[in-house]
Amino acid sequence: MRVLNIVLLLTLITVNQHGSAVDGGDFAGDYSKLSGIIIPGFASTQLRAWSILDCPYSPLDFNPLDLVWLDTTKLLSAVNCWLKCMILDPYNQTDHPECRSRPDSGLSAITELDPGYITGPLSSVWKEWIKWCIEFGIEPNAIVAVPYDWRLSPSKLEERDLYFHKLKLTFETALKLRGGPSLVFAHSLGNNVFRYFLEWLKLEIAPKHYFQWLDEHIHAYFAVGAPLLGSIETVKASLSGLAFGLPVSEGTARLMFNSFASSLWMLPFSKNCRADNAYWKHFSGGSRHGRHMYHCEEQEFRSNFSGFPTNIINIEIPSIHRFNAYPSVAEVADANLSSMECGLPTQLSFSAREISDGTFFKAIEDYDPDSKRLLYQLEKYHSDPVLNPLTPWDRPPIKNVFCIYGLDSKTEVGYYFAPSGKPYPDNWIITDIIFEVEGSLFSRSGDLVEGNPGAASGDDTVPYNSLSFCKNWLGSKVNITRTPQPQHDGSDVQVELNVEHHHGEDIVPNMTRSPRVKYITFYEDSESIPGKRTAVWELDKASHRNIVRDPVLMRELWLQMWHDIHPDAKSRFVTKAKRGPLRDDDCSWDYGKARCAWPEYCEYRYIFGDVHLGQSCAGNGTCYAHTRVHLATKDNSVRSALNCSLTLLYSCCQYLIFSKEHIEYQSDAEKYTISTLSNVGRHSKKYLARLSKISMRVDRLE
Repeated sequence: MRVLNIVLLLTLITVNQHGSAVDGGDFAGDYSKLSGIIIPGFASTQLRAWSILDCPYSPLDFNPLDLVWLDTTKLLSAVNCWLKCMILDPYNQTDHPECRSRPDSGLSAITELDPGYITGPLSSVWKEWIKWCIEFGIEPNAIVAVPYDWRLSPSKLEERDLYFHKLKLTFETALKLRGGPSLVFAHSLGNNVFRYFLEWLKLEIAPKHYFQWLDEHIHAYFAVGAPLLGSIETVKASLSGLAFGLPVSEGTARLMFNSFASSLWMLPFSKNCRADNAYWKHFSGGSRHGRHMYHCEEQEFRSNFSGFPTNIINIEIPSIHRFNAYPSVAEVADANLSSMECGLPTQLSFSAREISDGTFFKAIEDYDPDSKRLLYQLEKYHSDPVLNPLTPWDRPPIKNVFCIYGLDSKTEVGYYFAPSGKPYPDNWIITDIIFEVEGSLFSRSGDLVEGNPGAASGDDTVPYNSLSFCKNWLGSKVNITRTPQPQHDGSDVQVELNVEHHHGEDIVPNMTRSPRVKYITFYEDSESIPGKRTAVWELDKASHRNIVRDPVLMRELWLQMWHDIHPDAKSRFVTKAKRGPLRDDDCSWDYGKARCAWPEYCEYRYIFGDVHLGQSCAGNGTCYAHTRVHLATKDNSVRSALNCSLTLLYSCCQYLIFSKEHIEYQSDAEKYTISTLSNVGRHSKKYLARLSKISMRVDRLE
């Protein structure tokens, strides 16, 4: 399957062109010089052994450079050895004395976590996307993966691996190597990493040069599935364990997860509480004392649940030794107090603020051995000299910011815990789960639950209020467009212009929705910040873990970047008026009309091995948008202008401005005509015959 991140395909495209004339932060240089920087999410990077470890009672040992994350064979046959290579010391984050693991490097580290005939497809992360880029002739040095040890806290990443120094050098090397800025594509925890990098950079660069460095090195930032206010599943993994589909018990998964300092990096926190900004004081010359203290707005105490749909944790305590063990519940009702004094079980509830500030972990400190270790790491987050990551995000100071996430999937937003009667690490059991489902709250048994649900639900991992927090980055006037996700002729496109938006409030478009159609909703703003663009894309039913492989998102990212590079583009964002088939895979069979759907772009072409009619529908080689393309080259090299394969030209012509039999490049300078193009990629003979007839006249700027 051809995967999503075609944004990098575009950005890395090898046709030399001038930037768009459109305002709003467009790159006014050579788009063939852009690079793509990929920051993967949690558990999305391979870890390899850096030790020799003999595993008793198992024929498999660990040797240097052997896969640790993820090698399911060794996990099944020698789980104790495997755990030694995975877990860290919960206090100082050092490796086990008998085994050390380090993140792999390069694109291979993020393609498949467990390569193999069976396990490879099951653990595929970026592999299909890399194949896509290779098919379209993307240069190897145009795509850069920046894997990291996702077990570590941000401060430890820099202390042990100098990760943020290396990331800065990656941007600078890409600029020097290719001559242009980079696009940042971050997924899940990768967004937290990038946010920390932006704050870390402020201390590395003089304040007057900080924004200049960003403009020179980063053209756009695509935040996909960003847990902007944390993820509720982090709490579940900390208390009862989350196996992520691995063949391990929940207790073992909990033991491993709580040894990682990064487990607290995704804790849910309140949008109404902030910590002192150490960097702002750095700029102003002020003191940094007290930077780890929370300052909450009055709204935090007037409203319930810290802005989340419900209390995140409801936990039953078996008995109470002293009331002071619960500093966050000093105002508990007399009825609760009397039952506590009698030693009866008591249920306590905790909001996002009470989790992120440590109140919850202090409350269960007498009953859970992990609490003290987690509190130790939590204090390090709050006293981090660079950034307290458990605070709300501000819009990154980057020219173009796109926040992208899925919604309206069944997502966990609250838990009920009780003692299980078993020893640690299986000492807690989940008795009930609260889900948000398309604007309502339900228990695990299906009963409706009271609370403050949002307008929609999350992406099955991160709740809606955390994902949609980036709507606060939009200005007071927002243009909203809702279109069907599949190919469409524009009849079901809905548009609202200049919608009023108040900071801190959600934007809910007044648009119709068919229950059988998946939509993508665009919120776009290019006016509130001069020279900058901000957009939020919501994809119905897009899963958190699979959104990076969503072909709809891949299509929209590609089209947006192609729009940016077109010099005649008049609007600041790509039009949403029509979406036809882009690839052969987009063609399908219309059983009602007994022909291929979209007959102007698709045709029936049976190939041996097709098992149904839809597989035999493929693109017919025609292009439908406009009659001419105006792509200007920055230098005098025709070779550079034609460096992309005709395969790419064929695909992009369907949405851009190519004619059926003539592709024209125009400028005021000398013209060249090329009658035949070779090396066009993996097309059939029919495509080769069709494409070889295309006459191309290229204008070269002097």
